Amino acid sequence: MALTTDTLRIGINKITDQVDPMGAHLNELDGRLGDGDLGVTMVNGFKNIAAVSDDLPDDFGMACMDCAKAMTKVSGSSFGTLMGISLMAVAKQTKGQTEIEWDRLPDLLQAALDAMIARGGASIGDKTMLDSLTAVIAATTGKTSAQDALAAAAEAADGALIEFFDQPCKIGRARIFGDKTKGMDDPGMVAIKSMIDCFT
Repeated sequence: MALTTDTLRIGINKITDQVDPMGAHLNELDGRLGDGDLGVTMVNGFKNIAAVSDDLPDDFGMACMDCAKAMTKVSGSSFGTLMGISLMAVAKQTKGQTEIEWDRLPDLLQAALDAMIARGGASIGDKTMLDSLTAVIAATTGKTSAQDALAAAAEAADGALIEFFDQPCKIGRARIFGDKTKGMDDPGMVAIKSMIDCFT
């Protein structure tokens, strides 16, 4: 089964159903290292997307663009901005298409990753959600089904958290704390894992 707007809609619903407890946890984590508003961004952003999900077009690219616009209505958070930018990048790659084969997922995630790096200024290895996405891209390469791709993504997101747990955060407000961030999870990385876990 290919990735379609209906698939996207199901994913939105799965995340939205679990976003309130997810948001509370992310706020707690973010409060230790940042502004403490990551969870609020997640909750408001996905509820904005859920509000337009029934009206998303069959054109997958245009559907992603509509989701991006809904996400970027959330103000005051770099995470919301980067999520919106990532969705716009996917939209550009898939405009005019109604079915996306699952083996294209790594390329679409790479486009999203490149767009976030260009906008946000973070680099691979800074202990951010970019590192989680890098791991997911590698793990999903060659996967041709939703089941295989999601299982690989979940394992990769877990692995990234373990790999970076004892490393310091190198960007954002968290970098101010330096070595104190060793032994702490990056909230953005946890957000990526939490979203993937909604599908497993």
